[in-house]
Amino acid sequence: MRLKTKLVVSATGLTFAIVLILSALFVSELLRQRIEQTAAANDVLAHEVWLMTRQAVEMGLRANPPIDRSEEALHEAVVDALRSQAALADVMNTVVRYSPTVQDVSVTDAHGLTLVSTDPDAVNQPAVFRFSLSGLESSSVPHQMNVVFGKPRVLDISQSLDRNGAPFLVVHVGVRSTFLKNSYEPWLRAALIFALLAAVAAMVAAGLLANLALRPLEAISARLESLTLANGEASPRTLEAGAERNDAVVRVTRTIDRLGEQMRTKEAGYTALQANLNQMLDTLRDGVLLFTADGRAAMVSDAVAFFLPAPEGRGHEEMVGKRLDEIFAPDTALGAAVLEAFAEGAQVSAQSVVLEDGRQVQISLDRIDDGLGGGGNMGTLLTLRDAESAAQLGQELEVARRLAAIGRLTAGVGHEVKNPINAMVVHLELLRGKLMVGGTEAFGGASRHVEILAGEMQRLDRVVQTLADFSRPMELHLREQDLKQVVGLVMDLAAAEMEENGVQVMVAAPVEAVMVRVDTQLMQQALLNLLLNAMQAMPGGGEVLVRVHREHQFAVVEVIDEGEGIPAELLPRIFELYFTTKAKGSGIGLAMTYRILQLHGGAMDVRSSADASSPERGTTFTLRLPMAVGPVGEGRKIVAAGASHKGMGERA
Repeated sequence: MRLKTKLVVSATGLTFAIVLILSALFVSELLRQRIEQTAAANDVLAHEVWLMTRQAVEMGLRANPPIDRSEEALHEAVVDALRSQAALADVMNTVVRYSPTVQDVSVTDAHGLTLVSTDPDAVNQPAVFRFSLSGLESSSVPHQMNVVFGKPRVLDISQSLDRNGAPFLVVHVGVRSTFLKNSYEPWLRAALIFALLAAVAAMVAAGLLANLALRPLEAISARLESLTLANGEASPRTLEAGAERNDAVVRVTRTIDRLGEQMRTKEAGYTALQANLNQMLDTLRDGVLLFTADGRAAMVSDAVAFFLPAPEGRGHEEMVGKRLDEIFAPDTALGAAVLEAFAEGAQVSAQSVVLEDGRQVQISLDRIDDGLGGGGNMGTLLTLRDAESAAQLGQELEVARRLAAIGRLTAGVGHEVKNPINAMVVHLELLRGKLMVGGTEAFGGASRHVEILAGEMQRLDRVVQTLADFSRPMELHLREQDLKQVVGLVMDLAAAEMEENGVQVMVAAPVEAVMVRVDTQLMQQALLNLLLNAMQAMPGGGEVLVRVHREHQFAVVEVIDEGEGIPAELLPRIFELYFTTKAKGSGIGLAMTYRILQLHGGAMDVRSSADASSPERGTTFTLRLPMAVGPVGEGRKIVAAGASHKGMGERA
């Protein structure tokens, strides 16, 4: 059976059941009301007989009073009064004759003895027990149906005539159940026929309405099938078999399932794309804001807060959904320039603005067309770029380019030079053996020259080994951890040597964790290189400040010393391999540290003053590492070209 047919049949059956229940309630309520009406009408008749009985007793006792005051005399006088009053008998016979449900009327004394009755056989006989008709009104419907339409019986309606607060005479009106049945059958039959017709009509109406309600499913099914076809899937009709192919409900259900799967797949792709976009925005140094057509921020990069002064500076999450004038205050240089550029509505490319703190910022404004050909504006992309940061980034790229070039050169040179050196060392040892004859030197002074050659060749071998170590691929073991803990480990390693040289190291770090994803050993080596450089720059001792903090999306470590400083003309060259200003320096330490920062996706810059009279004399090395994002993981390895774990560099 088709699912549509099942739905129609189910709706029809449910409607039929509801109508039947309501019809049963309707018939039962009608029966209860009829019983109440019958009881009320017969109660009026019983009250009329009661009045005539009272009148008959009063008139009879006045006409023939009791012979004495005994109960027996009174009883005989009452019986004579009741039986002698023709009016009472006429009323009782009239009730039986004209009431369709009354079988008999009688008057009994307090002991249940029948004194007068429309049934001559019942006179002077004890009254038969009968169920009360008034009690039938409050009974259940099944009991009412059983009494009225079951075994014939007589129901009683009674009213008592009291004397001295106790029943003296009781009027009984007997209602026969057969009479009730004959009286109720016509309207009950009509009610049942009406209920049956109503049920049939409700079934037909429910079937038609259900069919009409499900008819639009064909159009919905066709529309959904067109959507699935638009997404490159096969026609759903070709995927069904048998009766299901023509069942619109089944096709709609399965088509919705396929569309839901498509939506979940696209949602997963969108979520991944959004995560990648957020990660890309978090690593940008440029501030990027995407505004909708009504001027509200839909996307804000973390670096935007770097360009906003207080109190405008805030987290990028708080800026999303804000209006343009809520992000950029018009009384600031940047805010005025941005608001003016938006008001003009034209494209803006690298417009320079000088901020209140002296920074130079470039503003770029790109309008996004809605693609409908009418020139409609779907949104605006605003880019903020710090000119100083751009220049610094260019410098870092140049240094990285040089290091990469040196790495490629040293990798080839080291391999080509190593083999000749080994051969020269072997032959030099053979020459040394031939110069010694019988334990004495054969040629005077020749061995001294051999020793000089051996020493120089060993020094050359160390230089080549250093080249090979610097260009050797490096395996990173990244682990998410608190940068403050890494700095603490380096402090423990360098504490003894710093104390011997009269250098005091102070660490300033925030209370909250600064989470980064780094290779612990390599990062310790990079920080230890900077600490040892700072110590060597202060031969007479001094203080070194290591400051850890977060700057937007970067974790920052600053190593600040009070040393001699680096001349301004030498600053651009300090990260070059083998460049050094020390007699015993190798010139590889800072280059290695820079390389380690590169492998972690970070950056390093330096500020220095060599002016002896300046209070700011000294050098500050700043290391920036991306904040950790994503789930915590350990043991992930990244192989990259770079330095090995050898060597502690000195300041250039």
